[in-house]
Amino acid sequence: MSGRAQLMWDEAVTGYDFGRSHPMDPVRLELTRKLVGAFGLDRAMEVVAAKPAGESTLRLVHREDYIDAVKAASADPDSADGAYGLGTPDDPAFAGMHEVSALIAGQSVGAAEAVWRGDAQHAVNFSGGLHHAMPGGASGFCIYNDAALAIARLLELGAERVAYVDVDVHHGDGVQAAFWEDPRVLTISLHEHPRTLFPQTGWPQETGGGAGEGAAVNVALPAGTGDAGWLRAFHAVVPELLADFRPQVLVSQHGADTHFEDPLAHLAVSLDAQRAVQVACHDLAHEYAGGKWVALGGGGYAVVEVVPRSWTHLVGIAAGRPVEPETMIPEEWRQAVFARTREPGPRRMTDGRWPVSWASWDEGYDPADRVDQAVLATRRAAFPLRGLLP
Repeated sequence: MSGRAQLMWDEAVTGYDFGRSHPMDPVRLELTRKLVGAFGLDRAMEVVAAKPAGESTLRLVHREDYIDAVKAASADPDSADGAYGLGTPDDPAFAGMHEVSALIAGQSVGAAEAVWRGDAQHAVNFSGGLHHAMPGGASGFCIYNDAALAIARLLELGAERVAYVDVDVHHGDGVQAAFWEDPRVLTISLHEHPRTLFPQTGWPQETGGGAGEGAAVNVALPAGTGDAGWLRAFHAVVPELLADFRPQVLVSQHGADTHFEDPLAHLAVSLDAQRAVQVACHDLAHEYAGGKWVALGGGGYAVVEVVPRSWTHLVGIAAGRPVEPETMIPEEWRQAVFARTREPGPRRMTDGRWPVSWASWDEGYDPADRVDQAVLATRRAAFPLRGLLP
């Protein structure tokens, strides 16, 4: 297997643009790509522009009538059918929507193919991670579910065990739905509690159905959870499940919207903790999945201060060139940020919280602590279904 990493990138993905007032500003992709270049990380990996996902690939997850509805709205945005979640405030229709959504999906599918076939050990598509799209509808800023499509393609290629770990602040509902009854796919989502955040799903009792019972795991964290609680919850759940499942590939989604500056959610996680989880996913892929790792972006609406730094850390880790948290950001990038946004941009690659620390679950839990209550609810609901102790 090649040890070289791939960065999936086509400039045209920045055309995924719901309009000026929409939170998902594609400038976050543009600025991330520029920061990756400013650190020279793109020279440490192969930059690949995969082809758009074709209709047969899209149908691995999405219904044909929904794909037709997206195509129709893409050709004539005024005709968008709200019954499919199109033309809504969350998912406004725009010209070329089908084409750019299929392009983003194609990057994630291409990443999965490269990793499975051994063309790369790690592959990153930070334009992807659009985890809310359902088989028959758009949802939560997501048109096509590239994460689910990448997993479906791995199964089509012969994978028998794929693990999906989602650390976006929002529940990875679309991926969970796509594989609800499929024991070949273990979906694990850590997210803000559904009582306080869209999409109001991801309760610990959601554990999969039919043959897939026990293949969905959800950690619903209380609003206000910070670094120590977030990392404690991750390490109290994810490594043990992966050690048991032994995936052939790890697919992870790294939405940056857990950050304390994110305007759409209520967790209080730092960039440094996000980087720590990225490192953990890399290490877990090597420990349990033969190093096969597909890493995706996701949410993140502090588009200048947070997203570019978080995903540049992700790219550096995948490339084998991790950027140290205390590193100063190249002035050329900050000048480009100001020219593009009239914002000064951050100066360092850290929030000043490195090294981050947390208490191990093995040391015992506090029944009065809300994070510990959340972890225990997850372990009690899901772990016995997998033959593990809660």
